[in-house]
Amino acid sequence: MFEAFATLKRHFAALRSEAEHWSLRYVCADHQQLAMRKRVAEPPRFSRDQGAMLSVRLAGVEAYAATSDLSHQGLQAALERATQMARRIAPQALLDLRELAPSEARGEYLSPGLEQAFPSIAECYQLLAAESAAVPSDPRLVNWRVGLDLTQVEQLYLNNSGAELRQAQRFVYPQLSVTAYDGQDSQTRHLGAAHLGQQGGAEALARLGLIGAAPRVAEQALQLLLAPNTPSGARDLLLMPDQMILQLHESIGHPLELDRILGDERNFAGTSFVTQSDFGRLQYGSSLLNVTFDPDIPEELASYAHDDDGSPASKQYLIRDGLLLRPLGGALSQFRSGLPGVAGSRASSWNRAPIDRMANLNIEPGTHSLEQLVAGIEHGILMASNRSWSIDDARNKFQFGCEWGQLIEHGELRGVVKNPNYRGTSSQFWRSLTAVGDAATREVLGTPHCGKGEPNQVIRVGHATPACVFSQVDVFGGAA
Repeated sequence: MFEAFATLKRHFAALRSEAEHWSLRYVCADHQQLAMRKRVAEPPRFSRDQGAMLSVRLAGVEAYAATSDLSHQGLQAALERATQMARRIAPQALLDLRELAPSEARGEYLSPGLEQAFPSIAECYQLLAAESAAVPSDPRLVNWRVGLDLTQVEQLYLNNSGAELRQAQRFVYPQLSVTAYDGQDSQTRHLGAAHLGQQGGAEALARLGLIGAAPRVAEQALQLLLAPNTPSGARDLLLMPDQMILQLHESIGHPLELDRILGDERNFAGTSFVTQSDFGRLQYGSSLLNVTFDPDIPEELASYAHDDDGSPASKQYLIRDGLLLRPLGGALSQFRSGLPGVAGSRASSWNRAPIDRMANLNIEPGTHSLEQLVAGIEHGILMASNRSWSIDDARNKFQFGCEWGQLIEHGELRGVVKNPNYRGTSSQFWRSLTAVGDAATREVLGTPHCGKGEPNQVIRVGHATPACVFSQVDVFGGAA
């Protein structure tokens, strides 16, 4: 661990620039993908990606250049390219960043259990094979896949103000899907849809529920084949955590990204219905809604001590008792807007510059058990596991589809329904929140596939959320 860091520190100490401030951010990422499809092993996939980003600030203007040449000469050349770029763009610069203080932080962050070896490739295949073999023999089960993606990342941040931040993390992403077909209809059931991921080691597989899940997931796929379509109309909606994280991600996370509010993302990812003047004033949700930026849950995907600009990360309330308080904006966006933010300036790799991103975006637990949530619904529906999503450029009007639905009548779960969908607007949906599940209903999940920026950056985001109930939501059936 950290074998390359000593050499990089020597090279950095020897760099020279006319800029007042310069920094190096090195990233080395190793990826491993293993899978079994219908009891047959797929070929493993391995990749390594490493390089460094050199950034400068010259007369208040920032610029950067990336390189995969980690020699002193390669790093110096990238630093000089960044310096030349800063000089060229200075006449058109919109900001003077001389008053934005660079980081002087020093520290280290490690994923939990990183000192323990992960199971070997052979052992991982044995685990996947056992799960694949546990899918029942039924001619209607036409396809299934069990997979495990593993990513290990080492990162080093240095600058000429004395900052030195070291980071080593391991991310575990199990997958399980089963497809059933009866000649007319097909239904696919996932374990957690595409939202299973945590930091850690082999213990994350057990926490995320992969081991022993195949028979249950297969049975649910078969149940969906036989189920009627979801009825249409206004109903109370109970969203389970693996769908809540998508709702949280799309209709709270993205609208609160400060660079989007400032207009930077309008050309690609879109804008936001939230404005700068809304903070401290807008009742975003009901009084039960409490949303936090929380980098302190060790197993969550985006837990860290400092962001990629070196800002220290700490838990912050973005929404408290339904009131909007704080955006998702890093140091640069905070400087531009004058608004408080969070340590959420993040880059997807060494060849991308940090921008405002979600990290760990969570809903704080309430007081209701799952049984109490169900019992409190007279006429409703439970939905789980996202299947489709659509939301407008301002992140307000949305339509989401799920894999799994169960009707709720008179406080009791009834029959399974397929193709459940719901729609609404963010500004009204969260105000219809009527009950929040307790800590026992909360799950720590996340996704490795959040995209944003030009050039595009796909990054991991963590979400921890309990089950939640929303009143009188527009629900409808049909193919999602």
